[in-house]
Amino acid sequence: MKQLIIAALLAGSCSQHIQAQSNTAASDLYLDIHRLPAGQVKAADVAAAHQKDLAVQNKYQVRFIKYWVDEKQGLVYCLSSAPDTAAIRQTHQEAHGLLPAEIMPVKDGKAGKEKAGKTYFLDIHELGAGNVKASDVAAAHEKDLQVQQQFGVNFINYWVDEQRGMVLCLSQATEAGDVVKTHKKAHGLIPVSVTPVKQGQ
Repeated sequence: MKQLIIAALLAGSCSQHIQAQSNTAASDLYLDIHRLPAGQVKAADVAAAHQKDLAVQNKYQVRFIKYWVDEKQGLVYCLSSAPDTAAIRQTHQEAHGLLPAEIMPVKDGKAGKEKAGKTYFLDIHELGAGNVKASDVAAAHEKDLQVQQQFGVNFINYWVDEQRGMVLCLSQATEAGDVVKTHKKAHGLIPVSVTPVKQGQ
């Protein structure tokens, strides 16, 4: 954990790159992304930091829902509901000092059932600012659900940042290529990245 905190403090020296946004979105659901040195983030350390978030979240009216860790690339994704982005930053700051590089207001879909023993994947679509609506993503997601069994994929949910034109999909599969194949057959929207993650809550 100490190594994780040191890395975050070093990253924090470039605070001008931290993109905390004002609360301009109608939704109170957010995804914040921590970008730490690749290969230096362990799921166990993130779990410990998450417990500290839970211990202070009520003070700032934040509710952390789930998080996902990409150990290889040093990425941590946290899903929460909050009154604004400042409350999320304050919670992280007081809990452990690990500030997110980005906080995105998002809209989600209807969550599906998770399956035991399968690997989680997060895939990211970058469609361009103003080029995506949650209703369009909902329609594309339904197409994914219709063909997912052909590739052994289980799509669980997705989150849409309409302002940035980003979509993040959570699924379970044997390998990343199966997720790509499902998207390609369903609607042709290929993600820019698909990475295995460990989930916590």
